Amino acid sequence: MNEFMSYNKEFWDKYADENEAKFNEEFAKYTRDLVTSLNCTSVLEIGCGTGIDLRLFPKSFQIHGVDLNDNALKMAKSKISFASFKKASITDLPFEDSSIDFVFTHQLLNYLDDDTLDKGIAEMYRVARKYIMNCEKFEETEKQIDENQKFRNVYKRWLNYNVRVVSNVDMHEDIEPDKSRFTLLRKL
Repeated sequence: MNEFMSYNKEFWDKYADENEAKFNEEFAKYTRDLVTSLNCTSVLEIGCGTGIDLRLFPKSFQIHGVDLNDNALKMAKSKISFASFKKASITDLPFEDSSIDFVFTHQLLNYLDDDTLDKGIAEMYRVARKYIMNCEKFEETEKQIDENQKFRNVYKRWLNYNVRVVSNVDMHEDIEPDKSRFTLLRKL
């Protein structure tokens, strides 16, 4: 079974190549500063691509990234040599229960089919120790964007989990030009 609405290797290879040019320093700073302010020392990005959102973390953090694209992972490893990058699926994360302080996605969940998304959220909850953050394109009814992605309402999917919603607001366009919905949860 394929996790993405219609996985296309050529699309994801091109996405990885273009990912480098999409480095958003404001979002990377925001994520690093948020993780630091929450007293977290380990961080995992699921769907890390080339690692652009993890680049500003210092070596004092345990940095982990997972992705399915070999080209993206190769680039990520070359840019952040002290981080741990693995080929893995959101539905089967290679981490122990409650082992990562801060687990996040940034415009990944929009590309997953509903079943994969539900399994992925369960896995994020399983591996998170303290916090979970999702920054995804938002629309209440999760309508289709194009053939590859859907808007998501991640907040409603977390209501069945033992979490406290810290924030569920649109990101400011100066931090995230796509105005993704910022959902931050505290695992209880």
